Amino acid sequence: MEISIIGLPKSGKTTIFNALTKRSTAAEVRAPSALTYNIGTAKVPEPRLEFLTSIFHPKKVTAAEIRYIDIAGITKGFGRSEGIGGQLLNYLSKADLLLHVVRAFRDEGIPHIDSSIDPKRDMATMNLELIFSDLSIIEKRIQRIQELLKSAKPHERDLVLKEQTLLQKIKVALEGETPIREQKLSAEEVRSLANYQFLTAKPMLVVINIDEDQISQAAAIETELRKNYSGTHPKIIAICGKLEMELAQLEDAEAKEFRNALGLSEPVLDRVIRTSYELLGLISFFTTVSEELKAWTIPKGTTALKAAGKIHSDIERGFIKAEVINFTELQRLGSLAEARRQGLLRLEGKNYIVEDGDIITFMFNV
Repeated sequence: MEISIIGLPKSGKTTIFNALTKRSTAAEVRAPSALTYNIGTAKVPEPRLEFLTSIFHPKKVTAAEIRYIDIAGITKGFGRSEGIGGQLLNYLSKADLLLHVVRAFRDEGIPHIDSSIDPKRDMATMNLELIFSDLSIIEKRIQRIQELLKSAKPHERDLVLKEQTLLQKIKVALEGETPIREQKLSAEEVRSLANYQFLTAKPMLVVINIDEDQISQAAAIETELRKNYSGTHPKIIAICGKLEMELAQLEDAEAKEFRNALGLSEPVLDRVIRTSYELLGLISFFTTVSEELKAWTIPKGTTALKAAGKIHSDIERGFIKAEVINFTELQRLGSLAEARRQGLLRLEGKNYIVEDGDIITFMFNV
């Protein structure tokens, strides 16, 4: 999974990046036109691995990872003229999810670019910038379609007209400031738009970067800001980035003690990743091969055949069967031997829909 961190200047993007990746990258002063970035990874918190380790005793345990890209140099107006292009568009279009950092903290030493703190305004500003970028793509494509229609053959014309109708429909909604993710599109329409990689079609997680003295009000801040949205996206989380960055540099036990004292239930990494999984509709399954216990991330609804391909294309190509037991069942039984004794290890075919927590051994022949 790849997540791009975006936000207006001085919103605390790099601070949030450091909190998520447990790094200590310093924020830099950059020219308005300079696009720079930091790249880091985070292990996906997976408490089930601890129990599975006690069952399988692997020599190596590998958690799933998320790649975070902290993009700097984004200023107001970046999507308004010719749309987003170059390296910035490349990073944003490849992202599975956009993490938008919105400033709510106050610091006289770091003046806001608009001279005041207003999370609702800043959320609306970023929303508009992404909308402008998508509108630029649509307008260019509609112009191209009009040229294609002049020379299109009869059997091509219907497809081109269908595309034109869909783009016009999306354009009208975007001009009404409704992101594509909030538009009521059919599954077929969503699939037909995949190649465009529209930015407002991507799931978005909004992180409100609050002060330490606002921590007790975090839930109320989230509730208030959610009122701006009628749909399911984006999801909103309020966290103190500065505090979480400092806690990320401590040993786990010490950080947990500080969090308990502050009334924080879990590390920011855990909550951000859990919410990211929910937005993207992702689940985890596990394998134990060559003395390695490994967690894998796949979309809900993935078949055993496609899950095998996640590991290696040869396993997908030579797929025979999958031996499956779910984590909850294995945990209840206490051992793999007991599961075998009770005949609860299932053999599933290529069309089996993998469930969250499945432990799978793939049988294949290439």
